[in-house]
Amino acid sequence: MSGPVRSLDLGELRAFCAAVDLGSLGRAARLLRVSQPALSKRMRVIEAVVGTPLVERSPRGITPTPAGEKLYVEARKLLVQAEAVDDLVRGLSGEEAPVRLAASHTIAEFVLPGPLVDFERRRDRHLSVELMVANSIVVRELVRDGRADFGIAAVDRLARGVGELTETPFCDDEVILAVPDAHRWSKLESVPLDELVATPLVMRDPSANTRRVVDEALAERGLALAPPLAEVGSTSAAKATAMSEGAPVLLSSLALGAADLGFVVRRPDGLSFRRTFAMVVAAEATLRPAARALAAALRADVITPG
Repeated sequence: MSGPVRSLDLGELRAFCAAVDLGSLGRAARLLRVSQPALSKRMRVIEAVVGTPLVERSPRGITPTPAGEKLYVEARKLLVQAEAVDDLVRGLSGEEAPVRLAASHTIAEFVLPGPLVDFERRRDRHLSVELMVANSIVVRELVRDGRADFGIAAVDRLARGVGELTETPFCDDEVILAVPDAHRWSKLESVPLDELVATPLVMRDPSANTRRVVDEALAERGLALAPPLAEVGSTSAAKATAMSEGAPVLLSSLALGAADLGFVVRRPDGLSFRRTFAMVVAAEATLRPAARALAAALRADVITPG
């Protein structure tokens, strides 16, 4: 039996591995920035060159055949070496494609600045990071669509299993009440639930995870917040509005630091609004070396609050 008429090139191996990693030709096409019909055609060419089916197609996506699994293992090894060579060449020329990182407002504003500076300081050459700031729902969409290499978003039980994103824990958080010193709640140890739900508060917009965590926890007890005093689009704006209005504000514990004079932290009686942030990727293996290095450094640098 004669062998393949030619060898597969790196572009073909990269396309094949991306399809296997993501389990979907559509998602792989978005990652590779080609049309799905173009990727489907390339996959048929790859199978023709090899001379045997490499993936099985179904409405749920694609899975590798036994032959495809064997090819994937060796192709992935080759791609790792090729990426190392590409990384070296970019370094020698002083050019490197920016890493596209999507992060929630809280993480981008209050967690990432220090670790990003530390990562840049430890590197032997500059790496551009394109930081896209959005609420956690949009962060997942950016990663799922291939518009971000990876993201950091609040864990959402409604989002689990949607889009087959891989999530790894990043840090813990709690939504708290930041109460201006002049407000009467500042004299209380905790806020009675009946007062909490009856008092108009400064809040983030309804799509923000900060808001939805509180709404879901209260709904489990058959309660709901009063109409907000103000709805704002960012944490900084929420703090400024709360201070100017002398009203309590619901925000992340990560967003309140020593510099935020004039606020005290209060919690409702017998209830906490805890949540977790996760790093989300379409598939770890598809990350470029620079993106993989940044993701690993951020995970190592961020200490989960107790």
